[in-house]
Amino acid sequence: MKKITIIISILLFISQSYAQNSVDALRYSKIHFGGTARYMGMSGAFGALGADISTFSINPGGIGLYNSSEFVITPNLNVSSINSAYNGSAGEESKYNFSLNNIGFVISKKLQNDNGWKNLQFGVGINRYNNFNQRVLINGVNSDNSISDTWVEYANGTNWENIESEDNEIGTFDLNLAWWTYLIDTLNGNPNYYQNAVPDGDINQRKYINSSGYNNEVSLTMGANYNNKLYIGATIGFPSIQYSSTATYTETAINSNIADDQFRKLSYQETLTTTGSGVNLKLGMIFRATNWLRIGGAFHTPTFYTNMTDSWSTYLRSDWDVFNSEEKKSPIGTYYYELNTPLKAIGSIAIILAPYGLISADYEYVDYSAARLRSDDYDFYSENGDINNKYKSTGNLRLGTEWRFMNFSFRGGYALYGSPFYNKTNDGKITSFSLGMGYRSSNYFVDLAWVNSKMSEDYYLYGTENISVNPAVVDYKTNNFMVTVGYKF
Repeated sequence: MKKITIIISILLFISQSYAQNSVDALRYSKIHFGGTARYMGMSGAFGALGADISTFSINPGGIGLYNSSEFVITPNLNVSSINSAYNGSAGEESKYNFSLNNIGFVISKKLQNDNGWKNLQFGVGINRYNNFNQRVLINGVNSDNSISDTWVEYANGTNWENIESEDNEIGTFDLNLAWWTYLIDTLNGNPNYYQNAVPDGDINQRKYINSSGYNNEVSLTMGANYNNKLYIGATIGFPSIQYSSTATYTETAINSNIADDQFRKLSYQETLTTTGSGVNLKLGMIFRATNWLRIGGAFHTPTFYTNMTDSWSTYLRSDWDVFNSEEKKSPIGTYYYELNTPLKAIGSIAIILAPYGLISADYEYVDYSAARLRSDDYDFYSENGDINNKYKSTGNLRLGTEWRFMNFSFRGGYALYGSPFYNKTNDGKITSFSLGMGYRSSNYFVDLAWVNSKMSEDYYLYGTENISVNPAVVDYKTNNFMVTVGYKF
């Protein structure tokens, strides 16, 4: 268990400056479907209900329940609030942004035949998978070690000329910067072993992470209705990724614990931008067993992101009492690779208490350990091994209900997304509660929804096999407010 925890701390520390690893694979494999306000007001428990554009990305069989054509649009306000606790100190940050959670249309054509097929449907929708807009602040005093201790450990055994050289890839994004800012230096008489300039302990450490971006999917969906009993559909999905993050880490020496002419402060900044696009296939069906019972099932192939691109860089500055400040920038690193996210299987059930309301549930299976990184010029053997060892299969549960009064509807829901981490090395599960209401006429409808989501994770500022820090406990809370306007034609 201790070894696994150390491995996680190392991976979290390097997740910015060395891209394409298990942390990135998990970020884009964890899908929290967005959609219309009706869908979100029921926490996404729509797999056996259908007749909502959001289901294009969940159970495309739901398109088969459309008897008329429809256009919808859903603007969304996302508000994230993140609290952290590190060595007895608290950090707090928040961020909000406006986005388009969902937009799309469906064309339904009534078939003129007597062979049982009632309607044929075609739809195009854009649903938001993930919203990456957030800020995290971690702050506290460390009395044991410094990030520069990890640089010393990485550097030990390497000749200083290889670290100093800007033409050598060794330590390009950290050790080379630490050398030129005088935060590490060789031991007297030994060109292959190092010491650092940061005092042993009693330093204030702070990390500020500002991230933005999204994970959207364009869905092309076709479906059909057989005898008002069986509804089938298929979606070709074209997801896209746009992610950027800037992480600024600082260490400041506490005045009373250092000499006047010694180290004062370091600032280490990492930037990462990721873009990518891919394709997947989703198949689904809904069976109307009775007038009050519907059963749904869906299968999602892995998403094949074939043109992932990472661009990253680092910057390091050191400040001293009597010496000049020193700073150094890395080159911009760019890498092209592929990512396969896990397949999914979804089972759904809904009880229809017409004309009063309904109760529905979805259970989703996903194996996060099946994600894979690939490239033509690198085998990603160790990274894929980390994915396989760190993550596991899990189940996601969504429950929702809707009750009607004349033209008005009132909704609520609960969702639990299981932890992806193997052997309880971290938490990472997400719980969501939702409320919503709507008004529907024969030609148009308006829906409102609020979704509150929470997650807690341990975050390690840095670490190696021999150097460890206490985790910062980071609590994530997100509130989404959305409105859907739809028109039937």
